[in-house]
Amino acid sequence: MDAFLYQASIYLAAAVIAVPIAARLGLGSVLGYLAAGILIGPVFGFVGSETQDLQHFAEFGVVMMLFLIGLELEPRALWAMRHKLLGLGGLQVLFSTLALMGAAMAAGEPWQVSLAIGLALSLSSTAIVLQTLSEKGLMQTGGGRASFSVLLTQDIAVIPILAFLPLLATTGGPQIGSDGSIQRAAEAGHNGGHGSLSLVEGMPGWAVTLITIAAVAFIILAGIYLTRPLFRFIHASNLREMYTALALLIVVGISFLMTLVGLSPALGAFLAGVVLANSEFRHELESDLNPFKGLLLGLFFITVGAGINYRLFLASPGDLIGLALLVIVAKGLVLYFVGRAFGLRRRAHWLFTLGLAQAGEFGFVLLAFSRQLNVIPPALSEKLLLIIALSMLITPLLFIAYDLLSKRLGEARVEHAPDKIDEEGPVIIAGIGRFGQIVNRLVRASGFKTVLLDNDMEAVQLMRRFGVKSFLGDPTRPELLKAAGIAKAKILVVALDDPENTVKLVDYVRRNYPNIHIIARAYDRHHVFDLYQAGANDIVREMFDSSLRAGRYVLERIGLSEYEAAQAEQTFYAHDRLTIRELAKHWIPGTPASENKAYIARARELEKDLETALLELAEQKDQKSS
Repeated sequence: MDAFLYQASIYLAAAVIAVPIAARLGLGSVLGYLAAGILIGPVFGFVGSETQDLQHFAEFGVVMMLFLIGLELEPRALWAMRHKLLGLGGLQVLFSTLALMGAAMAAGEPWQVSLAIGLALSLSSTAIVLQTLSEKGLMQTGGGRASFSVLLTQDIAVIPILAFLPLLATTGGPQIGSDGSIQRAAEAGHNGGHGSLSLVEGMPGWAVTLITIAAVAFIILAGIYLTRPLFRFIHASNLREMYTALALLIVVGISFLMTLVGLSPALGAFLAGVVLANSEFRHELESDLNPFKGLLLGLFFITVGAGINYRLFLASPGDLIGLALLVIVAKGLVLYFVGRAFGLRRRAHWLFTLGLAQAGEFGFVLLAFSRQLNVIPPALSEKLLLIIALSMLITPLLFIAYDLLSKRLGEARVEHAPDKIDEEGPVIIAGIGRFGQIVNRLVRASGFKTVLLDNDMEAVQLMRRFGVKSFLGDPTRPELLKAAGIAKAKILVVALDDPENTVKLVDYVRRNYPNIHIIARAYDRHHVFDLYQAGANDIVREMFDSSLRAGRYVLERIGLSEYEAAQAEQTFYAHDRLTIRELAKHWIPGTPASENKAYIARARELEKDLETALLELAEQKDQKSS
């Protein structure tokens, strides 16, 4: 017990110290976990051989992650991804395997060993990539979706690869038993005398297929028909912890069932998640399992760092780092050309290429299995394990490189020649997205003429389809504003998406056309201050009015009358306008609000004033009712 508590304290302390530091430096949590493992393992030697046993437990975090990902995907969405799964993912695995196999053969390895190496190194790190994509908010981008498709294909591919590896065994090849079952000497030696729990061991191929299909069918049917009665039964207990226990039971039970029939627990968990994606209990499962997933994934990354064979690494660090880089370059080239063939461009293309270029945790599984089957010699297996770990350690640096490239590239935009503006009006609206469209509809419906400007060809064409004349061009360009009649216009509405361009346009118009009334759209309060200083007359925050209306609905449903809720809303609105004017006096551009003492002090005073004003309203209500 003492040893367990000591090890737990070491792992938790390493994570608590290293991960926040890495996050503050902008390196991401994954690199923090890996660094923590390196420090407590190879550097200081606080942990030892027990890391490998702990890693098998920590790999369950990957299983939970795939279950939660499955919860986000409806079966229809998965079917819609079939072309990417088979095309993008399938080609990546195939060409990466061939490229790495060729490199191994060029180094003098037999073709069987080379093929096993290629298969093990072709798989990327599901844990690192998905965790990093989620942290950076990149999952829903084009590159993020393409990366997820490839990772899902790789996870599914583990199953046929595990079935194929025994055929590469150089000793003790497969034999047909008297009962027609497939038997392998390597497997018999490994499992013999250990009481394997496999349901398919020693069975003929047709029986294995039937049992596997039955297990998958059971997961699907149980997800459809058994989860609702189970959750109702748990709900009757009125014990919150029972929901967590049931969520864990679902994932652990499915993983165990998949192990019994020789399938990947991660694939089974993903399948169960997809089945439950339309369930009303989806959010309950997510909230219960997320903490376990995060901790187990963190523990997995720590064990990867702690499990590095530093003696082998110190014997030839240059060679091993070079080989890890060679793997990344080889896979990166394959990913680059496959992504190009499937239409990925610019930022999405580089995210896809750099994000998946490493080897992954399933490579550990395939190498261990290959070693048991005598496909890969033990000494070579140790070196390959270290290469995989090094490539995973390099991955966060690849994402940093993507961030730098992303800033330089920006979004691809096709430049179109601006329209010739042949109309003028009292109201000019710069930007015709959702915000500008509503302003335009209200003003036009009230009988006033508007001139619409936008640099987005699709937005302009959309307005034209609905019979609204719009002009293509960059509203921040002085010549375009002159052509639109800015000198005669009474009002300019700045409804651009880009906060910097919004400030730039307001500043230019205020300096050159001081008599025009400027109404500007602001992203947040800090943007309001910038626009205030630039000279905007009226500033509208994107979410402020809708949030205020939602708050009024809350007050109406919680006990206030419509009139009382409207009074509270008006009081808040008036106070917020005063707050903006007051805080603008203390706002220092380029200085975070958290470091501006005068700003913070005044904000606190104004917040107390708001509470006082709302309490006075409540007291007036009580006096009237009494």
